[in-house]
Amino acid sequence: MAPGALLALVGLALVDSTSVGTLVLPLLMLVHPRVSASRVLIYLTTISLFYLAFGVALLTGADLLGDLAADLSGTPGADHLQLATGIGLLLVSFWPDTAWAKRAAARRKAEGAPPRAQTWADAIATSEGKVSTVIGVALVAGLIEAASMVPYLGAVALISTSDLGPGGRLGVLAGYVMVMALPALLLLLVRLSLHQRAEPTLRRLSAWLAARAGGAVWWVIGIIGFLLAADAATRIF
Repeated sequence: MAPGALLALVGLALVDSTSVGTLVLPLLMLVHPRVSASRVLIYLTTISLFYLAFGVALLTGADLLGDLAADLSGTPGADHLQLATGIGLLLVSFWPDTAWAKRAAARRKAEGAPPRAQTWADAIATSEGKVSTVIGVALVAGLIEAASMVPYLGAVALISTSDLGPGGRLGVLAGYVMVMALPALLLLLVRLSLHQRAEPTLRRLSAWLAARAGGAVWWVIGIIGFLLAADAATRIF
């Protein structure tokens, strides 16, 4: 794999590392008075293994569809499908700015409903040390976020089109998942080293990330949609 592609994968992994499941929820766990470091490690291990397994499944599916994609590549039907997909992603990226999304956000704020990540953190904290609850929350978080983690899906696509063999692809995917979990692991070390002194900073960081994590995803979706549509349009028109 070319150095440029590896750098692109590192960048995508760092974007994925700031998602709710990989950083915001672990941060909330770190500042929760009833959550231990062992639960944070169990959570991070579980969600990392989930994304590794999810990526392997996607790579397997990409290999099975490879021959079909090669047959369709460059045909008018494939170009029109790519154009429609790109336009669709571009339109979807404007969802947070629609009146429906704004009304839903205002309603949630007025009702005082706790953010999803806070609900998950509370569930782990009140589980009385049950490992099954921590693993269950990690799997639910991974399942809910998997479809919206466009950088991760793009990274898997990049890996699937590389010249690496099965072992090399698995190694790169495992490295990608490790980079995703790295910021949360580093913050765990900070929490263990500084104890209560780190809590105010971690609380401010979790609030800042929770307010902005979703926005980055919509920007990425819009950029990918534009690039797909522009590439298809140059061939069609």
